Amino acid sequence: MANNIPIGSPVRTQAIVNRYFVKAKKNLGQNFLIDHDAIMGIVEAAQIKPEDQVIEIGPGIGSLTEQLLLAGAKVFAYEVDDSLPEILHNELPQTIDGEDLDSRFKLMLKDVLKADFDHDLAGFFDLSKGVKVVANLPYYITTPIIFGLAESNLNFESLTLMMQKEVAERLVASPGNKAFGPLSIAVQTEMDVKIALEVKNTSFMPSPKVDSSVVVLTPLENKPDIPNRKHFNWVVKMCFSQRRKTLNNNLKNVIPDKDEREKLISSLGVDSRVRPEDLTISQFIQIAKAVPMKQ
Repeated sequence: MANNIPIGSPVRTQAIVNRYFVKAKKNLGQNFLIDHDAIMGIVEAAQIKPEDQVIEIGPGIGSLTEQLLLAGAKVFAYEVDDSLPEILHNELPQTIDGEDLDSRFKLMLKDVLKADFDHDLAGFFDLSKGVKVVANLPYYITTPIIFGLAESNLNFESLTLMMQKEVAERLVASPGNKAFGPLSIAVQTEMDVKIALEVKNTSFMPSPKVDSSVVVLTPLENKPDIPNRKHFNWVVKMCFSQRRKTLNNNLKNVIPDKDEREKLISSLGVDSRVRPEDLTISQFIQIAKAVPMKQ
């Protein structure tokens, strides 16, 4: 029988927790979202429309999954907790717009960091069309997941991800901001980044110690010219190796010659005492092109 109370409401979540003896697993970074407005805010931020193909990461007990399905999406979910498939199968709506749940939702017990998207999604998604990713990410693996998705060969329309507020601030930070660093640069050279909404820690059960933000990442149409992405990311990390020190100081390990370093910094049009967080992305690209490739 259909349940008209959303999974993501506090009363329904508590009922599911009681019925299945569910406990949020700390080692998996689980926190169940119990704020229906926040859930609908995520669906809206992702601009979910009928026939969208959505990859969800860590569906939990299905609070966000349910609303993605009701908005018309076809959902493929990755989950690592093997106690959850039974709950999802029982609690998600069994029919959506006259279609069986199985034709609209597929769950794979697999770590998304080990995903082979072409193989996993074959037969369920039309891979000639775009895919959206929507997820309430575990805090401890947010960064690896973002990089893993960005480096995959999937045709992404957008990534709508809920994450720790502090990480979101690093993603959107601009030069001159203390939060600006390697993560900001790596993501912003691939994607347009916007914070769509803030979510208080009280929106979760159990409540984490920090607030969250929902970030929408959209692939850039015109990406900057970075000949070797791995080399570029390494150079950027070296530039930030000691945040409190100047760029000149941090570059000693990659450009030992003092005159060469000073010549490069001068070519950037900045003072020799400049700190790495005050440089623009185009200046980092210039530095990476001047630094020899690691052997």
